[in-house]
Amino acid sequence: MNRTDDPELTAKIEALARADRRYRADAYFFLIRALAFASRELARRPESDHVDGKALLEGFRRLALREFGPLTLQVLEDWGLHRTEDIGNLVFALAEQGVLGVESDDRRADFADGYDFRRAFCEPFVCDLWPGQEPEPLRLA
Repeated sequence: MNRTDDPELTAKIEALARADRRYRADAYFFLIRALAFASRELARRPESDHVDGKALLEGFRRLALREFGPLTLQVLEDWGLHRTEDIGNLVFALAEQGVLGVESDDRRADFADGYDFRRAFCEPFVCDLWPGQEPEPLRLA
């Protein structure tokens, strides 16, 4: 998916993906982009450039929906991401490799139960119907 122009970063991410086969390299590359997105688009603490776990999860969600639309859940699952804890695992794996920085109060628990993937990535595209109600047929002009 999104490789980088930095061969050292690419090598580190590909090594992480080989070492931990739960997650594809694409997930790590996307996380880095989501972090940049969250840093730009979402509120941060004014005294720091740090993006906390909650803001990163929201940035990740918004960017994924924007880029992948109704296929978001399928793409993330293909990359090995099934819950917000997986995003935290990526963050801390990248931090261990020196790719990302974490602060002393950052914890994996910051990513626990952030949101339900199915609700976060499917519901924006599902029409609300009453139980037993069928959707109306599409009428072409």
